[in-house]
Amino acid sequence: MERTELEWLKHLIACHDKAKKDLTSLDSYYEGKQPLSYMAPELQRELEESVRQVVINWPRLVVDAIEERLDVVGFRFPGIAQADEELWRIWQANDLDEQSQQGHLDALVMKRAYVVVGANEDDAATPIVTVESALDMYAEHDPRTRKVAAAVKRWSEGEDTDKVEHATLYVPGSTIWYVEQDGEWVEDPDYPRDDHGLNVVPVEVLANRPRLKKRDGVSELADVIPLSDAACKIATDMMISAEYHATPRRVAFGFGEDDFVDEQGRRISAWSRIAGRIWATEKNKKDHGVDVMQFPEADLKNFHSTINQLAQLVASLVGMPPHFMGQTTANPASADAIRSAESRLVKRAERKQGAWGGAWERVMRLVLLVRDGEESSEARALETIWRDASTPTVAQAADAAVKKKQAGIVPLRQTREDLGYTQAQIARMEEQDEADASSVLRRLGNGDVSPLFGTKSGSPPEPPADDAPPEALSGNAA
Repeated sequence: MERTELEWLKHLIACHDKAKKDLTSLDSYYEGKQPLSYMAPELQRELEESVRQVVINWPRLVVDAIEERLDVVGFRFPGIAQADEELWRIWQANDLDEQSQQGHLDALVMKRAYVVVGANEDDAATPIVTVESALDMYAEHDPRTRKVAAAVKRWSEGEDTDKVEHATLYVPGSTIWYVEQDGEWVEDPDYPRDDHGLNVVPVEVLANRPRLKKRDGVSELADVIPLSDAACKIATDMMISAEYHATPRRVAFGFGEDDFVDEQGRRISAWSRIAGRIWATEKNKKDHGVDVMQFPEADLKNFHSTINQLAQLVASLVGMPPHFMGQTTANPASADAIRSAESRLVKRAERKQGAWGGAWERVMRLVLLVRDGEESSEARALETIWRDASTPTVAQAADAAVKKKQAGIVPLRQTREDLGYTQAQIARMEEQDEADASSVLRRLGNGDVSPLFGTKSGSPPEPPADDAPPEALSGNAA
């Protein structure tokens, strides 16, 4: 069904409003501001003034453990060994080192994030790329092509009483800015529409774990939230028990209010009686029939065991090593033991790299399309370069990389990438390699064979500097 631009806007806003409640709830869990679950409302009201909820923020731990392993380090065209410098320049110019991390984080928490590409009026060679939250943006996919059919971005300006609602509609061929006036959406006169003529929507979706029937993704917290709620409830119960039962309780028979006094004969407060300070009285059991007894204090270990059991369930569901959840403090037996414990977590991160690598490649193709007005055939086979998601030791990584290089399996550049060097660092290394090779060739041209066979014992003369005059290089200096 064909929709007008205004119909698209209203439809997308309605879909976004419907989704925002769930997204806000997911965001609150990551921030540790979720409401307390599994406790009767009557008990919550009774304890409201004296007991706060104890939040065990496993959702943040689970999300951060994956996000920390997702670092884009470059893009590579097919048939070219090194990363493309121009695409990386555009990436850096848009602060996508930081924005991409925020986008990955939001997608893990709130199912998805969005990337928007637009023209740059100040620098046509550097299109603007921004990463947007699912709380501010919504997109709908074409059921046939599965590409973005239309998208909307929303924001507000001003205070509550003078708040003005704004929206940007992205459809094939145009980007239109709207403002709400008297309950109706009209095109914003301050932002003229951009009829760029591109037959695509310049929006890409970073969806977490999308499925065939759930193109907008699934939150990484879906399995964690029920167990996290249970752990917060148990931890809160433990603090309530510590408040009322962990201190030894006393009971007194045959006493009145005036009988509880301190050493100076002054009456003590009710809290002092509860907490158990020194009591003094002249009454005794024989003459007055009074008695005082003490109940044993409560043992809180049952709470500890329950929380530990819940932590084991979370670790098994999300593939986290036991020491991430505080289940073990023993040093691992070996580096192989570390890799074995992290194998599921590393594989999950590599799956994210595969899925989001394709999304970032489509973003960079949009960048080239906005900049050049057309998409090159090479860009269709663009490759995203990621940092290694595993955590090998430096010695292990170096040993493996050197062995593969010596065996002729990989070239020197790939060896340096395997060692975790950035594309800028590799470029500087290659420049130094070229300078060193040029120096060796000059010395060999002057009859100096020490680069091939080494120098004799003693102190050889210093080789001439690269900027020495020609006569110094030829050996004819005075």
